[in-house]
Amino acid sequence: MANFDADLIRALQDDGRTSIHDLAAAVGQPRAAVSSRLRAMRADGTVRVVAAVDPAFLGQHVLAHVSVRTAGTTDHVAAHLRDLDETVFVSAIGGHDDLVTEIRVGSMPALHGLLADIRSLPGVDEISTLIYSTVIKGFFVSEYRGGIRIDATDAALIELLQADGRASFRELGEQVRLSPSAVATRVERLIDGGVIKISAVEARGLTQRQLALGVGLSLAGDDDAVIDAIRSSRGVDFAARSLGRFDLILTLVEPSASALYASLERIRALPGVRHTESWFHLAVLKEDYARTLRTIDLAAQGAADLSRSRRRPRRPRAAASGG
Repeated sequence: MANFDADLIRALQDDGRTSIHDLAAAVGQPRAAVSSRLRAMRADGTVRVVAAVDPAFLGQHVLAHVSVRTAGTTDHVAAHLRDLDETVFVSAIGGHDDLVTEIRVGSMPALHGLLADIRSLPGVDEISTLIYSTVIKGFFVSEYRGGIRIDATDAALIELLQADGRASFRELGEQVRLSPSAVATRVERLIDGGVIKISAVEARGLTQRQLALGVGLSLAGDDDAVIDAIRSSRGVDFAARSLGRFDLILTLVEPSASALYASLERIRALPGVRHTESWFHLAVLKEDYARTLRTIDLAAQGAADLSRSRRRPRRPRAAASGG
């Protein structure tokens, strides 16, 4: 069952709207078994299939990983981080620090201001920040390349897909008063244009079926060879090049501690990896990529497109978040 579930989730991470027929072919199981198992996993919260909007489309050009060490319990600090609109991921960890969070903001001044607010929280002893320079692997990155405008109907569809990425075109059409074919055309345009990616988000932590380990890597030598190996590694759920203490940061997800250890050893053995440091995700407290888009400013979309075109060339297509 474990391999069946893992294969099914991996297929959904590649494309959250893959048909039951194609999922069955991908995992080598009968359609009825795939349909039943997927329904059960979604019902019990093991997996969610949702749409995520590419950060660049939202004007979120600065993505950061922040580690927090607390004095005493973490409850107050964790609650504050969960409530911030700028955080998409918050996890209680075991290791040198006590909490990690992923932050998305529009500019470096905005990041500096938010970090100052976090440092000033009662109970925060110390924070450490890494800036993602390139996301190598992570389902929320859709490879948005600019030039896409959305209207109120598109925004409504995106919000519905953020709640249920596998909602049928007929169900979506009933909500926005369009035919299924018209909805399909709009959704395909949003996906093909890199505005959204629909993928599976798996529950992780000690009380879940999957265990997660954050890893920071210091490199020496050929960065590209290490990145290629990490991008193709099945156990790597998220990876990004970073500026700061580590050259790369990633999340390993496996069904057991022994599998996590084996996966970490494979990373350590890669030529070019000088040193690794890891932290255990004890409980994922927030993993939420949903954003309200109905009031998005079309002029702001154009400004985001221009900013993106000046920043850097297109990123590699990615597959869930963390670190």
